[in-house]
Amino acid sequence: MPKVPLLTPREVVKTFEKLGWEVARRHSSHIILTKEGNIATLSVPEHREVARGTLRGLIAKAGLTVGEFLDALRK
Repeated sequence: MPKVPLLTPREVVKTFEKLGWEVARRHSSHIILTKEGNIATLSVPEHREVARGTLRGLIAKAGLTVGEFLDALRK
């Protein structure tokens, strides 16, 4: 399994946007992402870096593998 990198919230949001997710709103210190046809919402914390475990959870909640997320990050 590929190692999950430490990324800024901006990098995480941009990568999910490449995968069809959209910023729905900002709530306190979190960015909320939604995707049409998907019942899940993603809550990206606006800290200096998104923790690896948090990012891994967001990737799983989005129904992706770490490899698929990393491929989209590199594009």
